[in-house]
Amino acid sequence: MQDPEYGTNRRRFLSAAAAAGTAWLTSPGALITRLSAQSSESRIDVLLNEPVGTIAPEIYGHFVENLGGVVYDGIWVGEGSSIPNVNGIRTRLVDALRKVKPGVIRWPGGCFADQYDWRDGIGPREKRPKRTNFWVDADEWSKTARRDGPQRYDPNEFGTGEFARFCKLVGAQPYFAANLRSLPAQEFWRWVEYCNSPANTTTLAAQRATDGFTEPIGVRYWGVGNESWGCGGNFDPEDYATEFNRYTAWVPSYGVRLGLVGSGPNDGNVDWTRRFFGKLSRTNTLGRLWGWAMHHYAWNASGGRTRDWLTGKRDAVKFDAEQYYDILREADEMESLIEAHWAVMGETDPRHRTKLVVDEWGAWYASGTEPFQEALIGQQNTMRDAVLAGLTLDTFNRHADKVAMAAVAQLVNCLQSLFLAHEDKFCLTPTYHVFDMFAAHQGARSVRTLCASPSTQYSRNGTPTTMRGLNGSASLNASLLTLTVTNPSMDQVREAEIQIHGGTARSATGVTLAAADPHAHNTFEDPRAVEPKPVAVALKGSGIVHQFPPASVTKLTIILG
Repeated sequence: MQDPEYGTNRRRFLSAAAAAGTAWLTSPGALITRLSAQSSESRIDVLLNEPVGTIAPEIYGHFVENLGGVVYDGIWVGEGSSIPNVNGIRTRLVDALRKVKPGVIRWPGGCFADQYDWRDGIGPREKRPKRTNFWVDADEWSKTARRDGPQRYDPNEFGTGEFARFCKLVGAQPYFAANLRSLPAQEFWRWVEYCNSPANTTTLAAQRATDGFTEPIGVRYWGVGNESWGCGGNFDPEDYATEFNRYTAWVPSYGVRLGLVGSGPNDGNVDWTRRFFGKLSRTNTLGRLWGWAMHHYAWNASGGRTRDWLTGKRDAVKFDAEQYYDILREADEMESLIEAHWAVMGETDPRHRTKLVVDEWGAWYASGTEPFQEALIGQQNTMRDAVLAGLTLDTFNRHADKVAMAAVAQLVNCLQSLFLAHEDKFCLTPTYHVFDMFAAHQGARSVRTLCASPSTQYSRNGTPTTMRGLNGSASLNASLLTLTVTNPSMDQVREAEIQIHGGTARSATGVTLAAADPHAHNTFEDPRAVEPKPVAVALKGSGIVHQFPPASVTKLTIILG
């Protein structure tokens, strides 16, 4: 049954929006505007009778690459370590990650994947070869970092079995990125055979049993290459499509419904998407493609500076208002990227059998704030990054019909990580707390959510600029409604009237992640400087009125009557 007031309230909302002037466009028909007619300055309308789709748990995924301190000293400490561990895997990380219900974890890369030979990571550890890491000559290395450690010369102690065991410990599905650039197609399906062939059937199944897995690991998700437009081979779309067809022409399933993921575009390169899909359409092989991977990183390009790979990045902690808003604005391009690539995919796949996979996303800053010298491309994580994570996850939720999987980059000690870990030291980042707050969305039904709020205004290169105001998403699980809201403003409290159409709020509780200073962050010495706190929630009639602090992420848990 639809709330009888729904039609009237929605018309009133849209009329007020039109009168105020549109400031931002989100999902089709969703207007984010400056409202003047409401008692509160902002309004959020949750439309229970307009479902978007189920929010796949895999959207709340993570990325593990053998890069800097992600694996060695991050996840893997070794079975003989004095640091508490489970079969060599850091215990504190396992316990904390399990709490946020990771849907999927992607490994071994990243650019590392397209130089990785999976056979180097099986068999007795003491007999595994030591190999040069892809990142050995990266420009970002600190001059004082070890030059002979496992971060540059991989001992292969952490291989397929160790990663699969890690995924099982934390309750995640494994997602392997296969080497298309430097291994033959046969090695791709041999890796599938090692992971998935039934017990006692093949030589590789016997090797797997020796490595500790008598029964199949049952790996469903497989990336066919990585960033094939760049470090994964410098292909053009048609040549990569030919390689994709060759690698996937025959892959045994062993009873597992394989989800093959193509190496999709960098940011807004719709030409890559159109040409790849066009080639697969002509060869009648689009049916093999379960997912299409898109990567989108945000880094500062303010002050008219070039958005260069190295010189376009700024400090993770020392930022001014322009840099704060600029990186959020760039991250918030995720919405338009999803819609643009989805439209192009539909030109040759009108039924949208292939879904989007955003398996690398997050903020990328200049070197200098890494937790230790071997943590290549490591960076601190402030409340700015928590807001960025909230903006992005809400976008994925609102597009649950399009985005089937995602992975924040990366899990620990690198880019927008959830954890910092070094030797016996460990702490959670503000981004971790956002994932913890948003975990309730997993598996729930996304419902259409309209946010009408004053635009956030700032000066960019001396020119007045705006970005969206309050941003959010809502999901329904039986009578439990979860509403998450991000306020990107550095200094403005936003009060919002929240109306629920199709239901009535019977009770509500809230939790907010915020800090007096958006530069606030957690460190090994002060690991609880930023953490969520419960907040009171005021019911008003059938809805809610709530104040959202500056630079904050809030979760409201609403029981419907």
